Amino acid sequence: SGESGAGKTESTKLLLQHIMNLCKGNSQLEQRILQVNPLLEAFGNAQTVMNDNSSRFGKYIQLHFQKNTVQSAKLSEYLLEKSRVVQQDTGERNFHIFYYMFAGLSSEQKEMYGLLDPSLYRYISGRFGTQEVAEHWKHKYQEVCNALDMVGFQEQEQVDMQAILAGVLSLGNVTFEPEESNGSVKVSEASRGWLKAAAVKVDVLSQLVCCVPCSPVSPSVSCCCSLCADARDSIAKVAYSRVFGWIVCKINELLAENVDPEVELREIGILDIFGFENFAVNRFEQLCINLANEQLQHFFNHHIFQLEQAAYKEEGLPWETITFNNNEPILNLLLAKPLGLLSLLDEQSAFPQATDKTFVDKLNSSFKGNLHFQPARGCVLGFSIVHYAGKVQYAAGGFLEKNRDTLPANVRGLFISSVTPLLILLHIHHESRPALARVKRGHGASLLWLDGRLIFLFPCQHSLTVLMERMYSANPHFVRCIKPNSQKEPGVLDNQVVLLQLRYNGLLETIRIRRDGFSWRPSFEEFAER
Repeated sequence: SGESGAGKTESTKLLLQHIMNLCKGNSQLEQRILQVNPLLEAFGNAQTVMNDNSSRFGKYIQLHFQKNTVQSAKLSEYLLEKSRVVQQDTGERNFHIFYYMFAGLSSEQKEMYGLLDPSLYRYISGRFGTQEVAEHWKHKYQEVCNALDMVGFQEQEQVDMQAILAGVLSLGNVTFEPEESNGSVKVSEASRGWLKAAAVKVDVLSQLVCCVPCSPVSPSVSCCCSLCADARDSIAKVAYSRVFGWIVCKINELLAENVDPEVELREIGILDIFGFENFAVNRFEQLCINLANEQLQHFFNHHIFQLEQAAYKEEGLPWETITFNNNEPILNLLLAKPLGLLSLLDEQSAFPQATDKTFVDKLNSSFKGNLHFQPARGCVLGFSIVHYAGKVQYAAGGFLEKNRDTLPANVRGLFISSVTPLLILLHIHHESRPALARVKRGHGASLLWLDGRLIFLFPCQHSLTVLMERMYSANPHFVRCIKPNSQKEPGVLDNQVVLLQLRYNGLLETIRIRRDGFSWRPSFEEFAER
């Protein structure tokens, strides 16, 4: 764990190499485990203002051992930041793979995928890079191609995958305009070429997004155009996230080869999850990320302070209790039922008339006087939460829509009628997965229909619940990554930046408990034998 940009992903790679070197195991499997990283980083990482190679998803790597050698591995991914596909803030970029494609594809390949100059695409904000950066991306693209070959992706699958990514970019340039004859909305004439490049049949998309019901509160044409744009973005996010999920499934097939299901294997798991974030503008995604970090901090406190000191008291040892910064009140603020922030968000998301403003009003009245919640000042639509790592101000615009994770109900028809075989396969494969059925029965998330759209309430919370259950069932070791400075500069140690992290992470109290307590504990049998 650690702040965004503190070195968690790099530490994970070093830790994997270290374990593989120690166990002198299956050298081919070792190479495969280490070689899938370029693939995961290309599709799951992006540049943010805090980190040029920021993980925008959480990953849990399970290494399965038999007689001290690694026999297989499994990768689980959590909370991919899908919204990045369609929107990035100033100084940030989309997922790396889009830029790698522009730099690495030949002119003929770009023509085949219908890719034009990168400055034309709204989803990458028209930003590219210098010649030097483009050369670096070209090298990275080759690494991705090598990793795809190594993992076992067929040539046609790779072509289809890149066709989907190119289609996602083209889809982002589709715009909408009013239909003069009847006041409805249609795909604009100027963007029909983009629709064709997206490998989507014009009539299918037109039927799909242009019949999205308008809000009963303000049924204006501009409102309908906005809803159509939301539907378009939803399709792009779903297409990208399913490609990512498919890549992870293929990696797991590769890493689980030749495993005897009858043999019981021991396990080491490594969790590498996005770090605490506090940007100039913090949105729904930052709340999800910071909630995950709050839960990990609570997990750390539980093991390092609560269980440790309880063991000393149980043994009857003379012990002066060490106090620590307990973040349980913050978790209650966020997760309590029925009046926690996320419960209120779900409640508001279920009402068609609810808006981001009604949600914020509800928070302000529910958490009045709470030390960890602060209403926004003036006319700002937002609120602040005093997290364990400091105060973060959240902009509430888009909270309800993102929590609803809306998908037009007839999107299946769009995917099934695609001219790209892989997109059909991805949709059918996703529908056959049992996760949705489990969630319907109430495991931390819920499904509902709203205005003819399928809505999946707070999938973030369900994903985190599954992850924390896995964490609490294990015997944990903590690797704390400390960010040396806020300027992304090598070899520069900013004392104040480091001290702040040592304090809010509870590391000063950890040092006390390690110094005053009993850091080495042999079993009685080990002690007697010695």
